Amino acid sequence: MTEQKNSEQKESRSSHGDIEVQDQSRTEREVEREEEDRDFVPVIVKRNDAALRHPDDILENAIIEGLEQLERRTLSLFLSAMAAGLILGFTAMSVAVVETLTMSLDFANSSRLATALVYPLGFVLCIMSGTQLFTEHTATAVYPILDRRGGVKALIRLWLIVLAGNLCGAIVSAGFLVAADDVVQAKSGYVAIGHHLVSFDGGALFISALLAGWLMALGAWLVMATQSTLSQMVSIYIVTFIIGIGGLHHSIAGSVEIFTAYFISNAFGASQVFRFIGMTIFGNLVGGSIFVALLNYGHIRETQKTTPD
Repeated sequence: MTEQKNSEQKESRSSHGDIEVQDQSRTEREVEREEEDRDFVPVIVKRNDAALRHPDDILENAIIEGLEQLERRTLSLFLSAMAAGLILGFTAMSVAVVETLTMSLDFANSSRLATALVYPLGFVLCIMSGTQLFTEHTATAVYPILDRRGGVKALIRLWLIVLAGNLCGAIVSAGFLVAADDVVQAKSGYVAIGHHLVSFDGGALFISALLAGWLMALGAWLVMATQSTLSQMVSIYIVTFIIGIGGLHHSIAGSVEIFTAYFISNAFGASQVFRFIGMTIFGNLVGGSIFVALLNYGHIRETQKTTPD
């Protein structure tokens, strides 16, 4: 055992010119990491400086994060997801308050711009608190599957648990918002938002949700690509501001909004609620999984592949 260990250590410390890449699936960045391990004794400093900048390192971090969540215990995952659904209630409240306050303004687009400015606030709280949001995992949890380090069953399990937790949190949060409306005084805003959510046909709703899911998964990627907390918060704000200004549909934040509208007004039916939630979940899933996870994984792995000497 000792001789085998010593042999492996010698191989890992071989000179730069002796490196031979025999597995074509290895990437250039993997070779660079081996060189760093030889050239920098305290690798932590070097790796911390560069790990979040190179695309292959970002992908590796995303795969590790995805694996951690795929292997997470059910109760822990559910409670974290429920917390995320609860926190997004603050997005629904902020948007409804601004919607209510701007209804009397003459400028048609003032309300849209104002609500877009506050729409990201709940998302910043949610993501920076480390709670689990379904639209993050439409991409993050897919990377290990594409890299053949995780299974499809584990992925479906994660999606179902996170969705269940998010929706339970959304229902409870909506109940709080209705109970607090004597103080918040945003009933007309909730109703107006509810009409916006249910006013589109299935095709338009799906495409809108696809774009929102694409942006949210991209936001999760940007959070892993940046180093400072401020940069991560700015990344989250940018992508969710775009969702807000575009009037796009996010399944979980939208669920809080449609549940609140349903609880506070008789103008909405249960079928409208379920239709909206179902279509937006499907659209968010397609947007994040295909336009972020699949494309990011594909272009990074292909462009970083090495060729044998």
